Amino acid sequence: MNILMAIVDYIPVILFTLASFLLLKNFYYHCSKGAFALMSAGCLCIMVAGFYKATWKLLYYLNVCDFVALNQAFFPMQATGFVLLGLAFISLFKFKQDVVYTVALYQSKMIFVLFTLFGTVVSWLSLARIAKKMKLNKVAIMLVVSLICMLMMGYLSSKDFSNPLFNWIGELTNILGLGLYYYSLKIMDKNNLAKFNFKEH
Repeated sequence: MNILMAIVDYIPVILFTLASFLLLKNFYYHCSKGAFALMSAGCLCIMVAGFYKATWKLLYYLNVCDFVALNQAFFPMQATGFVLLGLAFISLFKFKQDVVYTVALYQSKMIFVLFTLFGTVVSWLSLARIAKKMKLNKVAIMLVVSLICMLMMGYLSSKDFSNPLFNWIGELTNILGLGLYYYSLKIMDKNNLAKFNFKEH
């Protein structure tokens, strides 16, 4: 059962990776080089963080080893990825152009929680806003539901549950959230997001 859970943990990683390809494909011509670099770096950090965590879990449950570095890298890498993604969307909408990202040393994980919260909320709500401008109201709703799932996962990922039930709840929440995210971007892609001038609507 634990090994199955470890394998299932790769599903959200795959969903996010597919969604990231669609995101980068569609926003390549909308972004400045700086904004696109932030978006690319953010997506890559999140993808790698998820892959590290899933791989750690698989190695652990297969009794190969407890690869501590893979486990410990997940939270700061994911948080950094989401804050970079959020900054990319801020740059895209020209709210701020001179945001400086600095890293400080903390004993608490709260800074990473805030980074993840900031990046997720800004990115998902920005996409929902664009979906509404494209008159894809159902997609906007799906993105809001996806955001709720992502925020729930942000909370759950900061916990170390020993009860498999909570692990399954976390996995299913993550799959639902990222599944909606991927499906939303798929619909927006089919509706020519890459050519849609959302800044003039």
